[in-house]
Amino acid sequence: MDEPSGRTHRPASSAAAADRCSASRNACPALRILPPLQADFKTWLPLWDGYNAFYGRIGPTALPLKVTRKAWSRFFDKEIPVFALLAERDDAVVGLVHYLYHRSTTRPEGTCYLQDLFTAEDQRGPGVGRALIEGVYSAASRARIQRVYWHTHESNAAGRRLYDQVATNAGFIVYAIDLDAAP
Repeated sequence: MDEPSGRTHRPASSAAAADRCSASRNACPALRILPPLQADFKTWLPLWDGYNAFYGRIGPTALPLKVTRKAWSRFFDKEIPVFALLAERDDAVVGLVHYLYHRSTTRPEGTCYLQDLFTAEDQRGPGVGRALIEGVYSAASRARIQRVYWHTHESNAAGRRLYDQVATNAGFIVYAIDLDAAP
């Protein structure tokens, strides 16, 4: 599977995202969707922390910094098919998405799992989440992947309203177990 292009430099802004932003009820400056640079860690981190807090990983249940740094390093490791995109407006990072490619038993080509999506609270509404999802769609398409999927918590009403517009709810229920915590 091909690696997304532009991993070492920032591409031009997304015209589609900019059009959506200016057409929204909240006028906003141009939105750019781009891969992170190593130097973006300090601007990515507050969004990553916000994403984790949204899912209850805060305070005593927060991810250890070692886990966070490992996640960040994977975005720059050409041997690992884990990627990130950032949404930038007015030179500020306002959203993130992480995704990975993997094999599937039901398709000959690879599959893309959109793992994390988060938009800064004050930036929700004018298309940041949608532009990030579309950025993943574009990257997957360039990698010749035809399926992108994700899951969310049933209580994520705002996210689900967006997801219902950009994909189909396949109706699956997710089960998980942490083997190191299994009885």
